[in-house]
Amino acid sequence: MPRLSVAALTFLTHGPYDLTVEAGECVGLMGLSGAGKSLFLRAVADLDPHGGTAALDGVPAEAMPAPAWRRKVGLMPATPVWWHPRVGDHFPAGFAQGYTPEAVALPEEVTNWPVGRLSAGERQRLALLRLLARRPACLLLDEPTANLDRRGTARVEALVARYREATGAPVVWVAHDPAQLGRVASRILTLEAAGLAPGELAAEAGP
Repeated sequence: MPRLSVAALTFLTHGPYDLTVEAGECVGLMGLSGAGKSLFLRAVADLDPHGGTAALDGVPAEAMPAPAWRRKVGLMPATPVWWHPRVGDHFPAGFAQGYTPEAVALPEEVTNWPVGRLSAGERQRLALLRLLARRPACLLLDEPTANLDRRGTARVEALVARYREATGAPVVWVAHDPAQLGRVASRILTLEAAGLAPGELAAEAGP
């Protein structure tokens, strides 16, 4: 099962960052707005210039072509990009088994919809399905429920948990809500300019 290791990672004036996420573990990442959380994920995914290294099962990113690494390390950005006019064109191989539109409360016919018809929340849920369809070995999630209501948030949390448990994928989940990270993560880290600091798990308040 995959294990994500990040060693001496630097970007811009940030870092160095060291992080290990075990197979099947979810680590929550918090930080002030503008602290560099999204840039951290992009550096791990080898999308931006950076120093240091990231590795899966001890195999560093630089040991394989960049597209191969990015297939293994699946990044879901806070604002997903859509490049075809129709939803279904973004799923050339269809949906991963068990990770269909119905799993996120969308109708099967959504594949025939134009992307322009989708709400921000629908785009977010479909972006997660698009990512899971590639069967990545690791998930980097940047505010994956920011545009969702409570019910939609619960569905996404359950879907990611099921994928993580079924595949052993390590997950780094960026969020501003400590209560959410208390639900989905086994530990929380705070991203600061000079490194990662331990955070605190927060229990969700009752009704």
